[in-house]
Amino acid sequence: MKILVSISRILVGILFIISGFIKLNDPLGFSYKLQEYFSADVLNMPFFEPYALIISVFVVVFEVVLGVFLIIGYKPKFTVWSLLGMIVFFTFLTFYSAYFDKVRDCGCFGDALKLTPWESFTKDVILLVLVLILFFGKKHIKPVFGRLQTTVFALLSFILSLWFAYHVLMHLPLIDFRAYKIGNNITEGMSIPEDAPKPVIEYSWKFNVNGEEKLITTNGSYPSVDGDFVGVETKVIEEGYQPPVVDFSIESEEENLTEYFLSQENLIVVVSYSLEKIEQGGASKLKSLQDQAIENNYLIIGLTASGEAAKQNFNNIYGLDFEWYLCDEKALKTVVRSNPGVLELDKGTIKQKVHWNDIEDLKLPKGGNKPLSFEERNKDNILYLVDGEVSTKEEVDALEKIDTISKLRFTIDENVLDSLNKARNSNYVGFMNVELKKDSSD
Repeated sequence: MKILVSISRILVGILFIISGFIKLNDPLGFSYKLQEYFSADVLNMPFFEPYALIISVFVVVFEVVLGVFLIIGYKPKFTVWSLLGMIVFFTFLTFYSAYFDKVRDCGCFGDALKLTPWESFTKDVILLVLVLILFFGKKHIKPVFGRLQTTVFALLSFILSLWFAYHVLMHLPLIDFRAYKIGNNITEGMSIPEDAPKPVIEYSWKFNVNGEEKLITTNGSYPSVDGDFVGVETKVIEEGYQPPVVDFSIESEEENLTEYFLSQENLIVVVSYSLEKIEQGGASKLKSLQDQAIENNYLIIGLTASGEAAKQNFNNIYGLDFEWYLCDEKALKTVVRSNPGVLELDKGTIKQKVHWNDIEDLKLPKGGNKPLSFEERNKDNILYLVDGEVSTKEEVDALEKIDTISKLRFTIDENVLDSLNKARNSNYVGFMNVELKKDSSD
């Protein structure tokens, strides 16, 4: 029994320290996962959601500290009872997620290691067995050092864990396990290799045949049945390849500009998943960042999930001129653990990424040429129409300076452009349509 307890002690202690440290490296990310668990669709405890970050820090610090306590043999009774309570709770949570298919990733190892719900549950069951061995054999858990040294180590582990959690919250995770880490290319992260495994999906077709319901299962092909179709249900048997970057986009109200912006050099992207919840300390720094970026020939844009009214109001309050584009809130929370956060992109490659506390640390050497807008870069390949008549960029620019335009729409939508190019036998990459105000005397 003594040997079994020693082996369990080492395994459980190391696993709790590793698992806890990975989440301690990114407590904000773990708080997002807790919010998912607290949501109405999972545990239906929305009253806990505002406290997710506090709970996150407490849980991950406690997890690391318990692992250290177990290894050094500090207060064995308290440590083992705490480990048992924690692992019973996690085992219930992972079983609930797996059985009811509520949360696809438990977040046990943050973004460092993704486990399926059933893999997470299996891991917790094994840990539960090991903790039970420790529980029944706790008399064999002896301190590694003397009483004073053990107490000092225990206290230091607690203080250092709290300090580390504070540090990464005020800056960014020390180790970035996500697809948006510095050096990664977002465009490449979104691509799917041609030889990537495809998902295996089972289709269950329901038909009414002579008054009786008949169920036929296929791999997707429509079955030949002499009866009335009732419905179809699908079930994923085997997941296909999932690219590292999902749900990322840069969109205006009318078109998707992701490809365009990810091809730009010297691009600064200000990320705020919610302008309504943005940190005022960070918001107040964006004006000087904007001025520095423009002075050094960087193109600067914003990405948010907030609506148009919030964007305009925010720019007015803080004196900003750059455009805000739309992106999924969950994706933006993944891009950078800061609201706001700032990225420097060069043709889709992340060169720099900082927390709003560290905006002053951004290095923005003066670029070669002032970045051109899409219209300026492609002015010879854009179709300009004014009240249905072909025009030029210069004529449209002159119109914009006087109050004669009732409607102006610019698009690079591929479907629209394909239709235009087929009709005109052309190769336009953009289309601007201008409608003038009608004379009231007409």
